[in-house]
Amino acid sequence: MDGLIANADWDALLAQRDAPCPAPPAGPLGSLFGPVLAPPRAADGCLVVGRLAQTLDGRIATASGESRWIGGRSDLLHTHRLRALCHAVVVGAGTVRHDDPRLTTRDCTGPNPVRVVLDTDRRLGPDHGVFREGPPTLLLCAEDAPGPDRLGLAEVLRLPRDAGQGGLHIPSLLAALAGRGLTRIFVEGGGVTISRFLAAGCLDRLHVTVAPVLLGSGIPAFTLPPAHSIAEALRFAWTVHPLDPDILFDIALDRARPGVCA
Repeated sequence: MDGLIANADWDALLAQRDAPCPAPPAGPLGSLFGPVLAPPRAADGCLVVGRLAQTLDGRIATASGESRWIGGRSDLLHTHRLRALCHAVVVGAGTVRHDDPRLTTRDCTGPNPVRVVLDTDRRLGPDHGVFREGPPTLLLCAEDAPGPDRLGLAEVLRLPRDAGQGGLHIPSLLAALAGRGLTRIFVEGGGVTISRFLAAGCLDRLHVTVAPVLLGSGIPAFTLPPAHSIAEALRFAWTVHPLDPDILFDIALDRARPGVCA
C-alpha cells in the first residue's frame, strides 16, 4: 500500500509539471519538489536546480573517477524524478566520459528531458550513448571549437567562453536554452559543472545527497577559488529530507554566489 500511495503522490505531482500555476500536493513529495515547480524569479526566465551525491567527507568519486553508486536506491529515484520534472538535464563532458549516462527517466514515470552536454573544446567522440540513441541531445561547445554542427544525433550549439571562471559563459547558456523553451533546468553534474554554475550565481536551488560513506580521498564535490576568511563563505538556509539510507539537503540559493567568486 505504501508503494501505491507513493506512486499516486508522484502522479499528482507530475500532473503539475506543465501547469501555468503549479499547485504541488501536500506531503513529502510536494514539500521537496514544490520549489522546483515554482515560477522562475530570475530575469533570464529560468529555474536552475543543481544536484550532487557525495560521501560524508565531501567526495563525489574516487581519484580514478568511479562514482557508481555513492547514493542509494532512493537517491537514484530522486535523480530520475528531477529529470522528469525538468525540461533539460545538463552534464559536463567528464560525466559523459566516465559514466556514459543515459539521462532518462527509466526509473519513474514522466517525460524524458532534453539532454544537454557541455563540452567546451569538443573532446568527446560520437561513441557515447547520448549521441547515438534516446531523447534529443544538445552538445554545447565554445564558439571557437572546431567541428561540424552535429555529433552523432546531437545538435551542436556554440557559446562564448567564460574568461574568468573557465568553461562556457553560463548566462549565455541559460539564454540559449530559454530561447528553445527549456526554462526548468536540472544540472546533474559533475562537480566542476555544478561549481561553475554556482560561481556564476546561476543556481536557484541545490540538492545535495550525503551518503554514509567515507572515502578518505577522491574528487571533491565543489571546486571553487580558495576562501581567505570565513566571511567569504557562502551561507544559506536548507531543509533536510531522508532518502534512506542517505540524507538530502535542499538548499535555497536563489542565485547567490560565493564571496570569492563575486
